[in-house]
Amino acid sequence: MNRVLILLAGLPGTGKTYLGNILNDYFGAFYMLSQDSLKENLADVYGFSNLEEKREIEKKAWFLYFETMEQQMRAGSNLISDYPFSQKQKPRIQKLAERYNYKVLTIRLTAEPDVLYERQKKRDLDPTRHLSHIVTSYNKEISLLDRNAADHILTKEEFIQRCVARGYDTFELGKVYEVDVTDYSAVDYPKLLQEIKQWDESSSGEN
Repeated sequence: MNRVLILLAGLPGTGKTYLGNILNDYFGAFYMLSQDSLKENLADVYGFSNLEEKREIEKKAWFLYFETMEQQMRAGSNLISDYPFSQKQKPRIQKLAERYNYKVLTIRLTAEPDVLYERQKKRDLDPTRHLSHIVTSYNKEISLLDRNAADHILTKEEFIQRCVARGYDTFELGKVYEVDVTDYSAVDYPKLLQEIKQWDESSSGEN
């Protein structure tokens, strides 16, 4: 692969990071760009005391995200990025891809909302999940033994409303593959990898 950007899009709880690791193991030599990781690192550095400050952390993370994407594209790196992308990010990503002559592939992961909410809740309550995601006040020195006591965990109604309002399940840029991950065991990952390989080979002369 040469000058390829793979966007792992779709609703929260669809296993985007998991798929990213599969792709990286299969194709190799990808720069893994994660907005969540940037946001977590900034939260550890600066902390936040309320939702307004938390939103400022997110803005800084997006600035670093696009700055890093441009740096990596300038260097010619292949990139994989996972996030519940929406139309808000699309113009900036598209502009960078066009400027640096990148092929873009969107893999949009979908699943039943009830299943996704339970997965997201389980992930939020997992002690390995960065605490900054589920609280309104954070610094890296604090801990929370009972994750159920976190004050920024979405209810099922809030989760579904956010997903619908932000259009996570409709994002697309470049070539699009949609994969239903309601049942992980039913996903044909080898077939998906082969299709991506064929797409790359057939479009290699377009850049």
